Amino acid sequence: MDDCIRVTGARLNNLKNVSLSLPKNKLVVLTGLSGSGKSTLAFDTLHREGQRQYLESLGMVTGFVSKPAVDSITGLSPSISVDQHLTNRSPRSTVGTVTEVFTYLRLLWSRIGIRPCPGCGKDIPPSYADDAEADEDAEPEQRPCPHCSTPVPELVMGSFSFNKPAGACPVCTGLGEVIRPDVRRLVDEGKPVAQGAVKGWNAKYTDWSLPVLRAAAAHHGFTFDTDTPFGELDAIQQALLLHGVDSPEFRKHFPDTTPPATVTAGRFEGVATALLRRYNDRADDADYRERAEQQGLVKQPCAECGGTRLCAPARAVTVHGLTVVEAARLPLTDLGTWLTGLRERSGGDEWLLVEPVVADLEERVRRLLDVGVGYLTLGQATPSLSAGETQRLRLAALLGSGLTGVLYVLDEPTIGLHPSDTARLIGVLRRLRDLGNTVLVVEHDLEVLRAADHVVDVGPGAGRDGGRIVAEGTPQEVAGAEGSVTGAYLSGRLPAPRSRGRGDGDAGLVIRGARAHNLKDVTVRIPLGRLVTVTGPSGSGKSTLLLDILGRAARRHFHGAGELPAEHDGIDGWEHLSKAVLIDQAPVGRVPRSNAATYSDVFTPIREVFAAAGRLPAGRFSFNVPGGRCERCEGAGVLTVRMHFLPAVPVRCPGCRGRRFRPEVLAVRYAGHDIAQVLEATVDEALEVFRDVPAVATRLRRMADVGLGYLPLGQPATTLSGGEAQRLKLAKELGRRASDRTLYVLDEPTTGLHAADTARLLDALQRLVDAGHSVITIEHNTDVMRASDWLIDLGPQGGAGGGRLISQGAPGM
Repeated sequence: MDDCIRVTGARLNNLKNVSLSLPKNKLVVLTGLSGSGKSTLAFDTLHREGQRQYLESLGMVTGFVSKPAVDSITGLSPSISVDQHLTNRSPRSTVGTVTEVFTYLRLLWSRIGIRPCPGCGKDIPPSYADDAEADEDAEPEQRPCPHCSTPVPELVMGSFSFNKPAGACPVCTGLGEVIRPDVRRLVDEGKPVAQGAVKGWNAKYTDWSLPVLRAAAAHHGFTFDTDTPFGELDAIQQALLLHGVDSPEFRKHFPDTTPPATVTAGRFEGVATALLRRYNDRADDADYRERAEQQGLVKQPCAECGGTRLCAPARAVTVHGLTVVEAARLPLTDLGTWLTGLRERSGGDEWLLVEPVVADLEERVRRLLDVGVGYLTLGQATPSLSAGETQRLRLAALLGSGLTGVLYVLDEPTIGLHPSDTARLIGVLRRLRDLGNTVLVVEHDLEVLRAADHVVDVGPGAGRDGGRIVAEGTPQEVAGAEGSVTGAYLSGRLPAPRSRGRGDGDAGLVIRGARAHNLKDVTVRIPLGRLVTVTGPSGSGKSTLLLDILGRAARRHFHGAGELPAEHDGIDGWEHLSKAVLIDQAPVGRVPRSNAATYSDVFTPIREVFAAAGRLPAGRFSFNVPGGRCERCEGAGVLTVRMHFLPAVPVRCPGCRGRRFRPEVLAVRYAGHDIAQVLEATVDEALEVFRDVPAVATRLRRMADVGLGYLPLGQPATTLSGGEAQRLKLAKELGRRASDRTLYVLDEPTTGLHAADTARLLDALQRLVDAGHSVITIEHNTDVMRASDWLIDLGPQGGAGGGRLISQGAPGM
């Protein structure tokens, strides 16, 4: 039996006819600079070919899984990938639902839960019913209370599901939050309606609405003064404008009056009501809903269920004194302890009934603890999870699969992981290997590299300068390899960055009494004009402190808008700043037409260069508007072919052959390149082409400075990782004319970066500080910690065991 996976002649993307052998049943790490080709080798070559060969062996059609550009790959096993693009963005998805732990908790509560009778108030003991796993959508049977005979619905699993009618809160329908209008963003209280008080109305719509408002007021027997500032209107007039004639807020003033039947007669919908209606009608349009929230809607915890998502009867059921809501709020570490104690607290028939359920729950929770997410709670929504947390949840599921002989391909599983948790993750990877699997990891973390059985360093550079095997072998062999940047960092030949020793400054921000989530009345001083890093174990409260409190407060202070900051006493020191910029890892675009070139604004001057070269309007070089684009694919370069019983398949447009533009546009060249070739080029390659065009070169250089030199200009924004999206935002911000004393808040900017790329990013951040600005980062990267002027360490653990200020001061490394 072949004990290696042998790759011969891999040429996909920037891979340069790569041939290598990877040992089977080992922990193999692919590393190299960002953009060197390691992900292409791992995911686009090995994983894709493993999928294709396996499906082909089953006699399935594999046309939708194309063979990668490689001469041959032998010794492959069926492959499973665990990448960074798996997060379920549904607001109904939680940690408990995606791991199925909450499903088993629902079974436990439906089996042995005790609840108060709605008639007599006495406790109703469990019935040990056989139908606890019955159809969750069916109406539960009624059973008489043993004390007073009041009919009470039988407990079934659906009784505890916020995604089922039997268990969901009737007000928020199981979402845990409701959308409410923010009057300050909807209207200008100092202006009359006739003079533009409603911010979302243009002059034409205002003129159309004024007679409807007057007619509505006349119908109800009062006058609506459209020339009085909104803030001076009485409660009835404000309710009419905001909520309309059909709303409870307005009708409570006129309970016996029938609303007008037509618009002409005064049937006015209301500013907030209309926005809410459109928001709910566009449930599948994330971009529209985000814009609506920015215009004047805010999310608030549901007052009925307190954000718990469940109806009142479900919230009252207990198992040994604990409600299912309280169980979902426990960190997984504490939930595991509670489950262990359940064995001692239960007895007799009850334990016989729940023993298999508890055993399965304990095993699932233990796997989650093993991958380092013990600080998470079951109730945490999956859209709030980082890419690394999502990947580790998938990894926990794989531990329970029992599969052997599988090729697992993982994409930087240490993302978002504190160095103290890395050893535990390495143990999980080794367990997967010891089950008889090959574990292939794309990774930059030096601790993971040192723990590997085999390391492959791809490089030596990024983009066209990458795609070769620089070194391979044991970690010790790679560390001694000449010409390997990774080896130089492994061996210590390249020194780690050091702090510039700026220390504490005179000016600073002080966050007082931070109590949101797990923060325990923390007061922190952040020196300004410095590079400050907030660190601590995953779940210790870093994101809550910087993003939920400081970030939201900054938006409110400087822009008067945004979500309300999380709970704290106040923030002092805003007078030392003129602007704040929050740069997180949220996607930069949700449609494939948005790409690195369009988002960074570099495509506009590029089109102008081509327009001058070809004596054509600049609009001809846009793939988003008619004129110069290929109309068959409307500038997308691909056509989507719908397949019966299969997902739609994108295929290259036969009209333009994937090049997006008409022939006459592609005929225009600058420095030997047409517009399609420019979009295919990386940032570093485009920098060579446009080095004599300042408007283009300046923007490209900023992207290269933050470690994006390998990124193709035309790469769709939907395919960017969280770290790439954040660095793209940073590059765009660096291009703006910065006001004096700007505060930059960044969320793990080194995500996905090799140590050499991290050094480049640190240089860019240090230049911001040297220019008089302040930079605050959330980070786990030890190089960033060493280079910082000030460290704020939260902990000592994650979840309930965190939220305390452990230390703050100069790094002293």
